[in-house]
Amino acid sequence: MYIPEFNRVEDHTIAVAFIRANPFGVLVSTTDGGPFATHLPFLIAESADQITLRGHVAKANPHWQMIGQEEAHESLVIFHGPHAYVSPTLYEIRESVPTWNYVAVHVYGKGRVLTDESAARQVLEDLIAQFDSYYAKQWNSFSDEYRDRMQRHIVAFEITATRVETKFKLSQNRTSAEQENVIRALADSSDSAAAGTAALMRQQGLGEDPK
Repeated sequence: MYIPEFNRVEDHTIAVAFIRANPFGVLVSTTDGGPFATHLPFLIAESADQITLRGHVAKANPHWQMIGQEEAHESLVIFHGPHAYVSPTLYEIRESVPTWNYVAVHVYGKGRVLTDESAARQVLEDLIAQFDSYYAKQWNSFSDEYRDRMQRHIVAFEITATRVETKFKLSQNRTSAEQENVIRALADSSDSAAAGTAALMRQQGLGEDPK
């Protein structure tokens, strides 16, 4: 991913926090026929600066076979959050062009299929706990036969990150006054993605001090 220096974030803590806040990613792997992508939620764990992603796909989805092969190339998982068009009318210099503000985290790594049933079950239960903890009691009330049958229809996997790229493109190259113009314009938008982008800019300390 192309990242100008003023948009680059090296702190993995920020990347992990962003992924946890925006866990629905795009898994992209390379095949002989070209790239293959799957959209799905991820669990993330960080230990000693090592980032690991876990998830599962439907067994009918051939993606698990691509990441589970010994000769498989690295896969890429893309995470992104709110994004918004930025009008050049918000800048102080008239001769300016439009742009788009966004945040993206790219995680590269080689995946492996979790063939151990207990490890696969743990991924499933952790996903339920993270995204719908109220459903956990209902899930646990089902018969073992039903839960085993459902588990046989998925394939769990994990990806250990070899490289993480984080890009915060939030008008960092503009003046504080221009950043403030952008923040206020986006915050006033009825588009939730635009308003979310304004919130991200404010969280990064951009714009003028609202005090």
